[in-house]
Amino acid sequence: MPFNAAIAAAIPRTGQNGLSGQDLKPTGMVHWNLVAPELIEAAIRRGEGRLADMGPFVAVTSPHTGRSPNDKFVVKEPSTEADIDWGKINQPITPAHFDALLADVKQYLNGLPELFVQDLYCGADPNHRLNVRYVLPNAWQAAFVRNMFIRPDQESLATFTPNFTVYHAPEFQADPDRHGTRTGTFIVLNLAARTILIGGTRYAGELKKAMFTVMNYLLPKTGVLSMHCSANIGDAGDTALFFGLSGTGKTTLSADPERELIGDDEHGWSTSGTFNFEGGCYAKAINLSAESEPDIYQTTQMFGTILENVVLEPNGRRVEFENQSITENTRASYPLHYIRNHVPSGRGGHPKNVIFLTADAFGVLPPIAKLTREQAPYYFLSGYTAKVAGTERGVTEPQATFSACFGAVFLVWHPTKYAEMLGRLLEKHKSNVWLVNTGWSGGPYGVGKRMKLSFTRAMVHAALSGHLHELPTTTDPIFGLHVPTFIKGIPSEILTPRKTWDDHNAYDVQAKKLAEMFRKNFEKFGGVDPAIVNAGPKG
Repeated sequence: MPFNAAIAAAIPRTGQNGLSGQDLKPTGMVHWNLVAPELIEAAIRRGEGRLADMGPFVAVTSPHTGRSPNDKFVVKEPSTEADIDWGKINQPITPAHFDALLADVKQYLNGLPELFVQDLYCGADPNHRLNVRYVLPNAWQAAFVRNMFIRPDQESLATFTPNFTVYHAPEFQADPDRHGTRTGTFIVLNLAARTILIGGTRYAGELKKAMFTVMNYLLPKTGVLSMHCSANIGDAGDTALFFGLSGTGKTTLSADPERELIGDDEHGWSTSGTFNFEGGCYAKAINLSAESEPDIYQTTQMFGTILENVVLEPNGRRVEFENQSITENTRASYPLHYIRNHVPSGRGGHPKNVIFLTADAFGVLPPIAKLTREQAPYYFLSGYTAKVAGTERGVTEPQATFSACFGAVFLVWHPTKYAEMLGRLLEKHKSNVWLVNTGWSGGPYGVGKRMKLSFTRAMVHAALSGHLHELPTTTDPIFGLHVPTFIKGIPSEILTPRKTWDDHNAYDVQAKKLAEMFRKNFEKFGGVDPAIVNAGPKG
């Protein structure tokens, strides 16, 4: 039988009121809640991409191969205006411009020959869950959101009623004069209308991160902390959180063969514990190998995985994971259950340990340190990592990157709101907080070497097991961090960064330089408890 609506109609999968709630009257075929094989078949039929060796689907999203943060807007209207931290991250757009853009996007979608609808949950905890309807013109991006979010069971689809809608129009270009956008690309959130418009970009990451931004607004209103972190759980039932910006090891370290994965990117912390927002993972694929990250690598050999912007060998169609000719930001999207040791419920308890990950390209931060109650919010608000030379045009030496709460571009409230909530939760549940540097040792980027993943895993395991509580520490004279003096299996000199440098004076200069960057960045957070401010670097 050819691929058509009859296949999808074999089992009713249409929402209770069709697309009437979205005020859409499509003239073409609408495919409701197709499952992965149907979506991949449709994507191949429509020429949206190719299959790689072992079955994953490969799509190219050029010219956009990453998010477009400068093209994200929030509708400025009376019911939410006072809550939002307006500025470069949350750029305002008028209700009139939004209405014009929404009308034009609907008209565009109505005229397409095919639409794909996916009804999904955002939030593993039913008490803090959104019912999200995605309306998309492409099958592969429908497969992407189906990978990334939580899939309702068959019985739930017939009565599914969305309380948030995402209209996706990747080939539609906005008119800045008519729609109030900066360019033809747009990610526009109307929190009051519970609607998101995404267009002018094929990059699928926008589809998931826009919903994360929504959760960052709605959950704090109910007393739930939304977090840009991964999470896993040990045999003893101990939950751990891993905060970190891209490239710091958030996905890699949480996909631990010795622990069960709750999720790799976005979580909430409620009175009941922690819960994943998603039902899938979105891992960086550049330089991925079976030796370094076996569980993640295995997902890229499976049907249903979506690979973005990877390069295939011309003959065997094997993925050239080291090839960054399209972009360094190659990605793999796969359902959570593709990771063997995952937590099916997507939920865990209150975290016993919280880890802040940083890739310090200056080579001065210790590979692991215990944070005090005052240091934890300081380093959380700082959200530090570093770009290395060569990753961006004009970057010739390490550059400090400070992203509040390890995810500033996704925050809606002022960062101090999230930090205050985290501080209260850490105190209430007596969680341990650790700073882990997955960056450079023995010198800055170009001189020193990247910390071995095996060393980082050993240090993290020591922290999560409780072994580090029994070990003596020394206090870093510049950063005030409490650093273990001994960890089994780790060369002792690695634990004290200054000892790994050939030139100790050069280390002192570099450490003081980074400390000053921390202090200067923190000046933007007015009204913070002086005890937290004083917990920063002293050098």
